Amino acid sequence: MASLTPVPADTAAASAPVVSVRAASKYYGAVHAVEGVDLDVGRGELFGLIGHNGAGKSTLFKLMLGLIPLTAGEIRIAGAAVTGGGFRAVRRRIGYLPENVVLYDNLTGLETLQFFARLKGVPARDCPSALERVGLADATGRRVREYSKGMRQRLGFAQALLGQPQILFLDEPTSGLDPEAIRDFYAILRDLRNQGVTMILSSHILAEIQERVDRLAIMSAGRIQAIGTVQALREQIDLPLWFDIRLAPADIDRVRAALVHLPITGMEAHSDRLAVQCQREAKMQVLETLARLDGMVLDLHVREPSLEDVFFGFSD
Repeated sequence: MASLTPVPADTAAASAPVVSVRAASKYYGAVHAVEGVDLDVGRGELFGLIGHNGAGKSTLFKLMLGLIPLTAGEIRIAGAAVTGGGFRAVRRRIGYLPENVVLYDNLTGLETLQFFARLKGVPARDCPSALERVGLADATGRRVREYSKGMRQRLGFAQALLGQPQILFLDEPTSGLDPEAIRDFYAILRDLRNQGVTMILSSHILAEIQERVDRLAIMSAGRIQAIGTVQALREQIDLPLWFDIRLAPADIDRVRAALVHLPITGMEAHSDRLAVQCQREAKMQVLETLARLDGMVLDLHVREPSLEDVFFGFSD
């Protein structure tokens, strides 16, 4: 599936943030679940929030939704303070999928969505199309107790989509989904993003969101450790690159000899392949040297640090 096109930095900066968090803190006695968080998310941005269990992600979600009170700081959603009277109207334009979806087992899928529609003030006629959108059109009349974990997750996503929200908070939204359902889920997010919907999601599956979010924040111990695009965070932490080079076995020693004088940090030979590690600033030197090797290089792949590498680099 194609990745979502990132929002240009100058475009995001030119518009007022839809979500604005300033020095937000939440304390439970001596436990600082969230401490001093600053965060801006622009209109139409798909923003990722990652961190260890207990990093403060779900607590920050609940603070942004106004579900729990701030200990200190300020949060504004679409210009309205979550602690103010004007936030009630803004809430009607927000969709929320919690990490653990709690549903009534004795209701059917359609009855469940109709229940949420009444709570949200959404016409009941919108429910069948929402179920169809998440792939549950054939299960509308089945009791929720007969739903698999993935089906329950999709039903929870359907309720978050009721009322055409302009802001979505999605906490571990793909939990329990199979690969096809995950693909369909991100296709929906892509459509919503193109419509200008602002989305914040958290996920433990870093490889899944690596190419799909516009920007992300890394949380640890209740604090934001880093914010930016995946590429910007790679460059900020300056992790090494790997070159995977395919060669004829007879040429491996010659290629090793050509590279050994460069500022490389590691080299491994594997049959007809050579793996070379270097810092980012040496990337072009390695490429230029390989280009001069008279066709000995049969194939080449440059491996950037994964989001998992970046995550552990900032959070350890």
